Amino acid sequence: MAAIFNKLSTIFSSDDTLPWTDREMISSEVAKEGAGITPEKDRNESLMRLAWALVHSREPSNVLRGIAMLEAAFDKKAGPLQTREILYLLAVGHYRNGDYVKSRRLVEQALEIAPDFRQALMLRSLIEDKIAKDGIIGVGIAAAAVGLVASGVACVVAARKR
Repeated sequence: MAAIFNKLSTIFSSDDTLPWTDREMISSEVAKEGAGITPEKDRNESLMRLAWALVHSREPSNVLRGIAMLEAAFDKKAGPLQTREILYLLAVGHYRNGDYVKSRRLVEQALEIAPDFRQALMLRSLIEDKIAKDGIIGVGIAAAAVGLVASGVACVVAARKR
């Protein structure tokens, strides 16, 4: 019985090992961004730090803002390193929003650029685990629904026989 309980607890537990940010960290990055840094390189780095903080937030609205910033910053002329980082952060944002399919697609694109990108490899593993767990839960819910329908039909048939 304990083994079954442990399996169920691992299915419903969150194994999200990605870092989280809080309001203070985001506010700090917003203040830095608003300080009017003029060189383009510094501005890009500041925007990337702010986007990182936003997609790692516990607040869904911040995650959405981070995704929007990254999508706006996604430039086809960017170098491979910056493209890899943007794709990875977009994948984190979509993972945090529960869009695991889109997150997996983005992390795979980042890994095409840099196959040894450890953070992306870890995120891909988290995504695959989450998709598998959601599949198991979905199968369980479907089986329970089928059981309820079957018992309802059995009750109706039994009532008609009387």
